[in-house]
Amino acid sequence: MSRELYACAHAAEFPAQALLRLRTDLLAEAVAVLAGRTPQETVCALNQKARLRGAVPGMTRLEAEGIAGLKLLARSMEGEAAARQVFLECSAQFSPRIQEASEGTSCAFVLDVAGSDRLFGPPEQLAERLRSALAAAGFRASIAISANYHVARMKAAHCRGITMIAEGTEANAVAGLPVAALRIDEEHTETFALWGIRTLGELAALPVSDLVARLGAQARTWSAQARGAAEHVFEPIASAFSLEEFCEFETPIEHVDALLFVGARMIDSLALRASARALALASLTVRMKLEGGGCHERIIRPALPSIDRKFLLKLLQLEIAAHPPQAAVAALTLDADAGQSSQVQLGLFAPQTPEPSRLDVTLARLKAIVGGDRVGSPVLEDTHRADCFRMESFSVGGMTKVMAMETPTALFALRRVRPPAPISVVLRAMKPVAFRNRESCFEVTAAYGPWRTGGCWWSIDAWDGEEWDVLAVESGGATVACVLTCERTGNAWRLEAFYD
Repeated sequence: MSRELYACAHAAEFPAQALLRLRTDLLAEAVAVLAGRTPQETVCALNQKARLRGAVPGMTRLEAEGIAGLKLLARSMEGEAAARQVFLECSAQFSPRIQEASEGTSCAFVLDVAGSDRLFGPPEQLAERLRSALAAAGFRASIAISANYHVARMKAAHCRGITMIAEGTEANAVAGLPVAALRIDEEHTETFALWGIRTLGELAALPVSDLVARLGAQARTWSAQARGAAEHVFEPIASAFSLEEFCEFETPIEHVDALLFVGARMIDSLALRASARALALASLTVRMKLEGGGCHERIIRPALPSIDRKFLLKLLQLEIAAHPPQAAVAALTLDADAGQSSQVQLGLFAPQTPEPSRLDVTLARLKAIVGGDRVGSPVLEDTHRADCFRMESFSVGGMTKVMAMETPTALFALRRVRPPAPISVVLRAMKPVAFRNRESCFEVTAAYGPWRTGGCWWSIDAWDGEEWDVLAVESGGATVACVLTCERTGNAWRLEAFYD
């Protein structure tokens, strides 16, 4: 086995594949992609069904519109960039050394897979696994494996399926390929056509010295590539990992169901890419480009990182239902943050906690009913102001220990009145002697206080109040112990709580 071994993954008609991988509803249709300025648009990519109807690259929009049943889509450079990143991530699962070999409307990467047989098996098995991984991501790719870099690149670009080139047979493998596979300029291509040289086998049969004398030093490289013996200095690229999917629609979408249909495919792709690296989706940022130039953005944060696609799609549905966009959606972007999926260890006698996915769906439904700022975990503020707290996103944490008291202690239960009831108070010597609420009158028999509190005098949230603990007798004869408060800035008295 050669010490060098290369695998080339080549995706033809990449502008069409980048659009159709997320638009699964168009896979059964004949689709052509238009590029250029209106009205001078031409077909730059198309699928096999469009070819069968007579569409060819380079035809104008007017000619393409004359073909019955042909669906025309606009080329999306942002969508192609996102699809190229996905294509690169899938390839990086099989080798860290990758060089890009894209040309024109194709996307191709050459992987240095020498010595990878212990991880992925023989080259035939590696090719099958690589093609399956790309197919799961929505790409139709050709795979070629050879000990020569240029042979692998050229065979993958001109052959469909999986091609294995044994060492020593490189010249025969590329002999039938056209001269255009060498990526030479148009002038020299015409020169070879005038000579009657149309295949690499015919080019390899020409004397090298005569070629160099007529065409220059670059002819030596062309001849070596035609014989499958050209050397190559591998220049690997760095593959950055980012979980992002982008889809641009030919017409703005107004219905939520149509938007969720595309969003489901995007979530599937994000979950598949994250699980390939033993990761999960910790948060999901949804950005919608609206018709007219606006933007609508929402963030979904599950209690625990997850790759459950149905669960994430349900959260997306509830979030869009609670905060719908104000206009039709022209483009949709899903950007995810990766996280580690963790397990919560429960105690033997601890109560069972709800399943995280069901809990998140329940919280999302509650937010849609009462508002997102009213659902979560209450956290006390660092202040002396009574009942001052803020709401934070709910998260599943570890189990807390309950400390048992060594000696029994008598406790009084304080029953809060929510919201505090406004009352009228009669003062004598600056102490409450009676008060009245909406239902009855009370005569104060004992009053303890006041306990004054205040703070934030420098801001609009300043407070200045006093609190009284009182014993009172109701007009019916019942005795109550309660807490009265007075907001001194407005002289507003309230019944805050009862002692039980």
